[in-house]
Amino acid sequence: MSLTAKIGELSPYLRLLRPELYYMDLTLPASSAILASYLATGGLPEFLPFLIAVIGGFAAITSSYVFNDCCDIDIDTINLPDRPLPSSRVSKNSALAYALFLLGVAGAAAAYLNPESLFVLFIAAGIITFYSVFAKRNTFLSFLPVGISYGLVPVGVWLAFDPAGILKGSDGVILPLPAICFGLMICVTDWAFTLGGVSRDVEGDRLKGAPTLPVTFGIPFTARFVTFWWIVGVIASVIIGWSAQLGPVYFAGALASGLWMLTQCLDFIKHPTPERGGTLFLNGSNYRAIMFGSMILDVMLCIYAGAYTSILW
Repeated sequence: MSLTAKIGELSPYLRLLRPELYYMDLTLPASSAILASYLATGGLPEFLPFLIAVIGGFAAITSSYVFNDCCDIDIDTINLPDRPLPSSRVSKNSALAYALFLLGVAGAAAAYLNPESLFVLFIAAGIITFYSVFAKRNTFLSFLPVGISYGLVPVGVWLAFDPAGILKGSDGVILPLPAICFGLMICVTDWAFTLGGVSRDVEGDRLKGAPTLPVTFGIPFTARFVTFWWIVGVIASVIIGWSAQLGPVYFAGALASGLWMLTQCLDFIKHPTPERGGTLFLNGSNYRAIMFGSMILDVMLCIYAGAYTSILW
């Protein structure tokens, strides 16, 4: 059975959470928590805080998906009519309540872990709300707030395991370099990731008057623009590994998946169609998930294999 068929059989409430992106959306908070704990303490995070961070991060990300679907019902009726809201399997009021519930879960998790994480969540939620309610219908730069909001996810998770100390006396370092690089890498790759999906949705956006980048400048231009930011993202992934002094497993996974991602971008430039943009959107999810998975495995080797880190450093 194909992935599309399997997704089609899921509950509409699970489908609202974008099951095709589950792996990426779970491994992002997981890798952020594990890397932050390793650099701060030399070990893995305790299981309960780690589990809460992963659930909270996943809930924060998916709440934005559900809320955006509530704002885009008219566009999705054209582009993605089988989604739960345009197909009337979930009402708009129910979906809004669901989005608030997920945000509440994320808020409770952040408050339990560190008020600084909760503060970052408030900022990220406000930015993504601005995107869904206003920016997408008014500017071709609407992809910018999406990336900023998503880039704050690893920062919020990081603070749960390596607090900035602003509330209880700072140690002089608000965020270490690896955390800053991680957030920036996610931000710029999410600009590219989002624009792949927006290229897929160009027909509905044009008909409903949403001046997205592909609508305003065309898909061929968007393909080149997207490729630039994926290149920047792959370079940033190397800087993360260098700044955190990670081992060869991380670099091999990040570079192999990154180079594969760039070949997909070049194919998008050669075939700048909505369908290829949609495929690139999923390619981007897979690339980042592999990178996060490589990071998790590498950190575990750094902790439990004594001579591993000396291979490169």
